[in-house]
Amino acid sequence: MLADSPTSPMPTLLATFTGTDRPGLTARIFGALGERPVDVLDIEQVTARGKLVLAAVLDVTGDDGSVRAQLSDVAATLGLTVEFNSGHGDPAEPVERAHVTVLGAPLRPPAVAAITQRVAAAGANIDRIMRLASYPVTSIEFEVSGADPQELKAELAAAALDAGVDVAVQPSGLIRRAKRLVVMDVDSTLIQGEVVEMLAARAGVLEEVAKVTEAAMRGELDFGESLRARVGLLAGLPESALEDVRADVQLTAGARTLVRTLKRLGYRCGIVSGGFSRITDALAADLGLDFAAANTLEIVDGRLTGRLVGPILDRAGKAEALRHFAAEAGVPLSQTIAVGDGANDLDMIAAAGLGVAFNAKPVVRDAADTAVNVPYLDAVLYLLGISRADVEAADAADGYVTPSPPLPR
Repeated sequence: MLADSPTSPMPTLLATFTGTDRPGLTARIFGALGERPVDVLDIEQVTARGKLVLAAVLDVTGDDGSVRAQLSDVAATLGLTVEFNSGHGDPAEPVERAHVTVLGAPLRPPAVAAITQRVAAAGANIDRIMRLASYPVTSIEFEVSGADPQELKAELAAAALDAGVDVAVQPSGLIRRAKRLVVMDVDSTLIQGEVVEMLAARAGVLEEVAKVTEAAMRGELDFGESLRARVGLLAGLPESALEDVRADVQLTAGARTLVRTLKRLGYRCGIVSGGFSRITDALAADLGLDFAAANTLEIVDGRLTGRLVGPILDRAGKAEALRHFAAEAGVPLSQTIAVGDGANDLDMIAAAGLGVAFNAKPVVRDAADTAVNVPYLDAVLYLLGISRADVEAADAADGYVTPSPPLPR
């Protein structure tokens, strides 16, 4: 950032202004140069708590003494401090750039130190830092140059784990901005809890269902076998129980904000679930989702038979659903995002352009491109460079008051 190329003969001047910010400072600074033979090559400006840092690289023809004097005079008039550095060349953009997004609840200084130390150890430079959110989590984005994003991701993963924060590393460029389809798991991702367990509680077989789930987690049953076994225990449950469960389903904090914001930006949104279509279809209608896929329970004479209709949507089926949604939306897989928490989501997460492990099992966190371990689903927005201020401004423009999310316990 704002660094000159030593091989170019072009004389340049870096002017850095600091002081108390107020309206009109930038206009006054550049207006002071008037008709001088000066070209503006780069400008960066940051304000924090009313304090300004403005840096400009200028192509100065001839002696830069008069330009320095002119800018020193205007700085003094405005109550600013200015420093000058001479150099040569148009500031060159580094070839390898990455965005590093840090999430903390809270974000402590040792965590920032650990992350930035690893960035420096990787031979990379932090060019720019900006805040994306201050509550209910703190999200800071670092623009980093000079390191391969994949290598940097590996470097920062251990530091993030030790520091108790989430870190996402993504290559800069158009591909980060171009993602246009988000597909989410449902149970324990879009919603809190597991639908099959909610149904099991109404059928009086929660303990038995939990045992089958534990066997599957130990690898004794695959997903299809475990799902059939659990659904079999629901035989005889009245159909009305599905509506009761649907009424009791609680969305994960931030789910509506995430979907609402993505839809404003033109994203297509979908859900895939190893659960049941009677629940997911209702969720899709409620949230205005574009796609939904799940398993179908067989119902005869108003009661669950304990069987499923059609093929089971398992781990491979979720990835296939992602591909199908992407094809229907006309979006390449490189521009998709998959969010999930369990092993059943691994293929989907691997197939997507960006795989996000949301409060996930360790095996999923290790496989995903990034992990979010705060209890707010809209934190996914920060991975896309969308700030909470932008979300709230858009809500306000639409007359929607963004509710304050619950603070983490």
